[in-house]
Amino acid sequence: MLNLPSQLRVDGCTLHFEDSGGDGTPVVLLHGAGTDRSTFAAQGAALASAGYRPVLPDLRGHGASRPGGAPLSADRLLADVEALVDHLDLDRPVLVGHSLGGNLAQHLVRRSPDRYAALAVLDATWSTGPLTRGEHLALRAAAPLLRLVPSRSLPRLMADASAVTPAARAVLRAIFTVQSKPEFLGAWRATTQLVAPEPDYRTPVPLLLLRGAADRTGNIATAMPCWAATEGVQEVVVPGAGHVVMLDAPDAVDAALLTFLATAVGHRG
Repeated sequence: MLNLPSQLRVDGCTLHFEDSGGDGTPVVLLHGAGTDRSTFAAQGAALASAGYRPVLPDLRGHGASRPGGAPLSADRLLADVEALVDHLDLDRPVLVGHSLGGNLAQHLVRRSPDRYAALAVLDATWSTGPLTRGEHLALRAAAPLLRLVPSRSLPRLMADASAVTPAARAVLRAIFTVQSKPEFLGAWRATTQLVAPEPDYRTPVPLLLLRGAADRTGNIATAMPCWAATEGVQEVVVPGAGHVVMLDAPDAVDAALLTFLATAVGHRG
């Protein structure tokens, strides 16, 4: 079970997070744009029960970490995670990231590979992978198109596009109502700032790639298989799950993470 929420003041924002504490291998779980740490609640509980030390932050501008202070950007989000790792004195934590969190986690490993023990990316695009001309255009057009969606319609639209089970969609509709539309668009822009193709880059730590079989957001369904082939790792595809795979199929995600961690870090605590 996770401890009561804690706080850390960073650059004008009070970051809220949960930390199970203990001596187990730390695992930092980074949620997606527009959501919050509750999307990883099942995984946090499973990791803690298995002897790991899960740390679940609400990213700046999300959940309880609002208001976000200065305008949201990829650089601020990255600095926040690094500040949290320093604050908790985490020794080579594993990074688990979903969507925006997956792009953040990729970038953190890319710029400080010795600082992290392993990387698990859930339903996020391949940040350093090649982009077609169509994908470039889609990336640039997404924010302007989202700006046209009425604010009252955005939570349902995002929830229905992000999950396939009724229960997960209901949870996400409630979560997506927390952020204002400008806040969500800021989070989306931060996500796009993390996409920086570098064809020769290879992940220098153990890597898990996992996605819901029904995820049709962005280019994830096509990019992740290519990424897995390029890196020479197995891609885990979860049937009956969409973009927020942790809510659609929590047991399958728990099992995949625990199997990966047992190999990647070699111990549970």
